[in-house]
Amino acid sequence: QVQLVESGGGLVQAGGSLTLSCTASGWTFKIFDMAWFRQAPGKERRFVASISKNGDIQSYADPVKGRFTISRDNSKNAGSLEMNSLSPEDTAIYYCAVGDRANTGYDYWGQGTQVTVSS
Repeated sequence: QVQLVESGGGLVQAGGSLTLSCTASGWTFKIFDMAWFRQAPGKERRFVASISKNGDIQSYADPVKGRFTISRDNSKNAGSLEMNSLSPEDTAIYYCAVGDRANTGYDYWGQGTQVTVSS
């Protein structure tokens, strides 16, 4: 059984920082690419950042480049998303996902964690 659990969300003022965590269980985390997506109220879910299986390749959506950093620790079956210089536009539910990005995409998803940035 594949399970992903996000944590670290919350309420923060504009300009502040948060770090989200994603903990995996039930399988070998290191065989999958990992990504973060977010869904703002009334909007579609959108890609935020991704990281390759061994962590050597990261990619970011334009709105978060230079502010967010994705990382992973395969020894701990965990990944994270460090978010800095947050703005109200970053308010959303953030989801962790894993899968084979190049082939089947992201097959497994967490339940999401709410991030709210106040102005």
